Amino acid sequence: MNTVTLWDLTGREFAALAFAALLVGFSKTAVSGANTVSLAVFAAVLPARASTGVLLPILIAGDVLAVLTYRRHAHWPTLWRLFPAVAAGVVVGTVFLLWADDGIVRTSIGAILLLMAGATVWRRRRADTDAAEDEPDGVATRAGRLKARSYGVLGGFTTMVANAGGPVMSMYLLSAGFRKLGFLGTSAFFFLIVNTSKLPFSAGLGLIDADSLLLDAALVLFVVPGALLGKWAVTRINQRLFEQLVIAATVVGGLQLLLR
Repeated sequence: MNTVTLWDLTGREFAALAFAALLVGFSKTAVSGANTVSLAVFAAVLPARASTGVLLPILIAGDVLAVLTYRRHAHWPTLWRLFPAVAAGVVVGTVFLLWADDGIVRTSIGAILLLMAGATVWRRRRADTDAAEDEPDGVATRAGRLKARSYGVLGGFTTMVANAGGPVMSMYLLSAGFRKLGFLGTSAFFFLIVNTSKLPFSAGLGLIDADSLLLDAALVLFVVPGALLGKWAVTRINQRLFEQLVIAATVVGGLQLLLR
């Protein structure tokens, strides 16, 4: 794998990766989608394809912490509707990675994220924001099932090719009417399961090896304080601000992918 080992990094480069790892922890327990900044940092310090393999175990560490924090708030009916479509998206993404050009992948995903953010803003302005805590609207309807499958395939694809599934699923959960804790609990279990399932695919593509795991071992320590900071911050963020931050993080992530 064309990567940079722990010993090859300068102090400034390691500090940048450590900050990105801290931001992963924060995003998992506070503002989902904020780790799109981490994607950009890892891709700037490491070779683009290799950065996805290094970042994946760090994301999983954040997912574990998020599950421990919000496990009581997961909405499992939504998760079960998403998983088959996500699995299909992961397979398509794996095949796509065998021949895709990095520029095309980034541009496509960035454009999709911006379109979804715009659609979500429009939808949320028309939606009733007084929905019950932890209970999304309409996930059992025919339209809800179709939306879950569409977002599921797209989420699986984007998470496989660029670890960019967070903003996709953030837009789905917001558009489905999830409140703050239900949003965080459902996304925590979703990404723990999905990211763990990606490990054999990433290893098979040569994106994870002994060098990348050594770097992960050094960086994962910074995920914990980020997660604790996120847990502290989320209790001080009201629902409207939470939604605005998630959408803003998605827009930033989309722009980063388009302009990188």
